[in-house]
Amino acid sequence: MNRRDVLVFVAFAAVIAALAAWLWWPDDSDEQPSRIPAGPYLVQLTGPLRVGANTIEFDITDRQENPAAPTRVLVEPAMPQMGHALPPAPAEATAPGHYRAAVDLPMSGQWEITVDVSGPPGTGTATFSVGAT
Repeated sequence: MNRRDVLVFVAFAAVIAALAAWLWWPDDSDEQPSRIPAGPYLVQLTGPLRVGANTIEFDITDRQENPAAPTRVLVEPAMPQMGHALPPAPAEATAPGHYRAAVDLPMSGQWEITVDVSGPPGTGTATFSVGAT
């Protein structure tokens, strides 16, 4: 084998290895985020986050997993490792137990999304650690 043949073989092997790694790499995109207790409520994020304008969507249920109707829901994104904290954004109900809030995430990385829920059964806070791309 001459030098050119060796380089072609190495490049081909690298492409095959990269393709194999991509195909067999664990994919957690199908995982449903967990429901986090927030006082008398359970909160579950339902969508991914990205850098820039976001509509954070989530479900709020009671402990029996029935749709809840709290009187006030606030969403507060923070990135503690970078010292970023954004002002709380009010969430609005779009369907029974389903809420959304508009936030703007200035950078990619790990964010803490805190959801404060208040209503007649009580108050609670759920904090999610999620990545924004």
